[in-house]
Amino acid sequence: MPAVCRSFGFVRPIAVLLACLCLAVSAAAAVALGPLFADGAVLQRDKPLAVWGTASPGEAVTVTFAGQSRIAIAAPDRRWLTMLDPVAVNAVGADLVAKGKANTVTVHDVLVGEVWLCSGQSNMEFPVKDAIDGEREVAAASFPLLRHIRIDHRSSEKPEATAKTSGWKPATAANVGDFTAVGYFFGRDLVQRLDVPIGLIDSSFGGTPIESWMSASTLDREPAFRVARERWAEKVAAFPAAMAEYGSKRAAWELAETAAKLRDDKTYPAWLKHNPRPRPPQGAPGDSWYPTGLYNGMINPLVPYALRGILWYQGESNASHPGEYHDLFAALITGWRAHFAQGDIPFFWVNLASFRPNDPSDQAWARLREAQTQTLTLPNTGQAVAIDLGDPNDIHPRNKQEVGRRLALLARHRVYGLSADDTGPTFGSVAREGGRLRVHFTHAASGLVAHNKAPAGLEVAGADRVFQRAFGKIERDTLVVWAPSVKEPVAVRYAFRNAPDANLYSGFGLPVVPFRSDDWP
Repeated sequence: MPAVCRSFGFVRPIAVLLACLCLAVSAAAAVALGPLFADGAVLQRDKPLAVWGTASPGEAVTVTFAGQSRIAIAAPDRRWLTMLDPVAVNAVGADLVAKGKANTVTVHDVLVGEVWLCSGQSNMEFPVKDAIDGEREVAAASFPLLRHIRIDHRSSEKPEATAKTSGWKPATAANVGDFTAVGYFFGRDLVQRLDVPIGLIDSSFGGTPIESWMSASTLDREPAFRVARERWAEKVAAFPAAMAEYGSKRAAWELAETAAKLRDDKTYPAWLKHNPRPRPPQGAPGDSWYPTGLYNGMINPLVPYALRGILWYQGESNASHPGEYHDLFAALITGWRAHFAQGDIPFFWVNLASFRPNDPSDQAWARLREAQTQTLTLPNTGQAVAIDLGDPNDIHPRNKQEVGRRLALLARHRVYGLSADDTGPTFGSVAREGGRLRVHFTHAASGLVAHNKAPAGLEVAGADRVFQRAFGKIERDTLVVWAPSVKEPVAVRYAFRNAPDANLYSGFGLPVVPFRSDDWP
């Protein structure tokens, strides 16, 4: 009996008994469900459904849903998990019930349809309200079968069992403004074509590197990945001095900002553009750049929720080390698939848009895109090319409608069998024809087009490996490329710059994937 119960004595036995019963119940952990099992949830159709949560160690928890009932026993760490048999699509809300000894949790209005996890950095987090025509898009939203749940930001040094969320919300004008724009436009396309519930899980965090999204078991598996942890250790060691320097810079910036506002409010925006607020240094506890931190805090709590697939929009924060990205990205995909334990589920991503003015000595973004394309060797993967949608001066393309549509094309074709064209022309091979090179493509059955303009973004090089601006001519589904100054060309590149001119498309309207025929450093 709790000590507080003994302290009452026997003066008021009924009151004491009631108090002790209440304390005994509260001392036992109440049954709770995992973070995604909340009112309005969407569960994945036609797959075994994992349902989990916490309870008192050894407690039996009965889970009931869709005519099924299962019993799970809480482990010593209080966790329990049970599996339901696959359930067919259901657009009529039903209750999911978890009943323990002391309490019952009922989740209302649960639908069964298609569930997609949306993750990455700020371009995935980017909200509908800030997209092109955002105000109109928000006002027009009325898709009750399309539902969205946002996972709160959290970086952790250890794998977490739970996470805070926004709760599941339907895609209505009252809610959709804060949804992931890429996810929303992807999901809207699918819900209109499939007419089944669509669930979007938005677990994204702006300005974060890929190593933050990798589990420890994945990141520590390959010795080559140690460099990520070593860089982080250097930042932690340098943090105290960097923080002191940051304090001085911030104070000076705030004085300059005050002076700029006093001079002229109209010129202040231009001043601010050229004098951005100093950023605090990395290396603090809980920093979003902590390797494995976001996997621990924002992905691990979702495992092993049944998914149809994963959408990924990330890479901007790794552009300074593009040579590492392919291996890291392939390991992340393989690792997430292993953790969710549902086989090689579809994993589709966005090939980064144009950004940063071109500098012949800087091809970091081009090489990051190349690393993404190389990852297509993994099974059941696909990418939506966004090279034509970017702005050299803005890291956040606002045309998220088209990004979402291109991702939906992949899902329509490869997951749902609804269409055939989902990828733009992709470099296949190159052949020398005198002083010209003829480029052959895959995925070019609909031909090549440049919208009545000369093909742009082309370069060729000879044995000296010096690339020169080149001309191009479309001949059906091939491209002939040449440069008058390069008499014996041996290599060709297209859109292989940070922010290239890119105007080549398939007849279906999908952009040619940026490429190079060489493998030079």
